[in-house]
Amino acid sequence: MKISAFTFIKNGQILGYPFIQSIKSILPIVDEFIVNVGKSQDDTLKVIKSLKSKKIKIVESEWNNNMTYKGYVYGQQKMISQFSCTGDWLFYIEGDEVYHNKDLDEILAALKKYHQDSNVEALAFKFIHFYGNKNTYLDSPGWYRSEARVIKSSVRSYAPDGLFWLVLEKNKVGRYPKAKLLDINCYHYGWIRTENQMNLKSQKVQKYWGGSPHSINYKKMDKKILRLFHGTHPEVLSDWLKEDNTGMFEVDKDYHITSKQRKHRIMLFFEKLFGLELSKKHYKKV
Repeated sequence: MKISAFTFIKNGQILGYPFIQSIKSILPIVDEFIVNVGKSQDDTLKVIKSLKSKKIKIVESEWNNNMTYKGYVYGQQKMISQFSCTGDWLFYIEGDEVYHNKDLDEILAALKKYHQDSNVEALAFKFIHFYGNKNTYLDSPGWYRSEARVIKSSVRSYAPDGLFWLVLEKNKVGRYPKAKLLDINCYHYGWIRTENQMNLKSQKVQKYWGGSPHSINYKKMDKKILRLFHGTHPEVLSDWLKEDNTGMFEVDKDYHITSKQRKHRIMLFFEKLFGLELSKKHYKKV
């Protein structure tokens, strides 16, 4: 069994991604790591080249600025790196996602367990979306609670955008992969970067989604979905995460939630009332 990991990154430094920590977090359990580096305005490529590991293989690319429909360029860049993999399992990780060192042995055991299981095409992880600071995460059906992040290379899959896979059994019909949901967390740190970094990201990437940059203010969030994090963070982030003893992130108490956030509040109410799970899933649970 051979395990490939892959990712794509562009302007990782100026946009504040913990992309080096992300790579290092799963590097010990993979046989190769494909890093697709888009032409950047910073030293992202130089920093990745400085990593001293024979497992890492770098692919350089240039994003097509004409691909402005629903993030399709993200799907393109994801597939460039995925198609460069040579393993049996393909482990996709985004530049703001990190796995805990305490979970690596269990992840590896699951990869071995389901390697020959034809009913399992992919593996999914639970997600913790940190918000505002390292002590706070979001609990809402509006934020995906689990997602498939590992898929078999034998599965005919592609990514219509960077978020998920579709499996093609027929040329014109796509479906979500059949995935085993593991009781293991993926730690998502995208929303604890500075507001300046997030607004710069909006300026640089919204065009790929056919939109215009929009202002991001962390204070404008529904306080009902904020939760206090009681666990530990991955060791690889010890230098990236700043000391923060301020407790939960405080949002604007006078903020009036949007109609979309109100809808998610109602969904959360019914989840608690009936023990449901209403968040979006891009996989079929095995």
